[in-house]
Amino acid sequence: QVQLVESGGGLVQAGGSLRLSCAASGRTFSRNAMGWFRQAPGKEREVVAAIGWNGGSTYYLESVKGRFTISRDNSKNTVYLQMNNLKPEDTAVYYCAAAAGLFRSATRLADDYDYWGQGTQVTVSS
Repeated sequence: QVQLVESGGGLVQAGGSLRLSCAASGRTFSRNAMGWFRQAPGKEREVVAAIGWNGGSTYYLESVKGRFTISRDNSKNTVYLQMNNLKPEDTAVYYCAAAAGLFRSATRLADDYDYWGQGTQVTVSS
């Protein structure tokens, strides 16, 4: 069974940091582009960050540039999202996703992803 499992979410004060992890099981995703998305209540899902299959390309939502960093460790089949200087508007459920196809660069399009995790809640208090 193929699974993406997110962890690391929680409650943090504004200005704080969290590190999300996405561990894959059931198959390797070392040749897949990966992404982090988020969805806040009443809002549409949006891409936060994406990374190419070998880490050679990245994409960031404009509002998180300079604060969030996406990385991957293919030996551990894991993708990370380091979030610094968190703001209340970052509050959302964060989802990890694996893109379809192999050896792709970072992609921001949700339709390019065919495996999704169950999500982890991030709450930033003011």
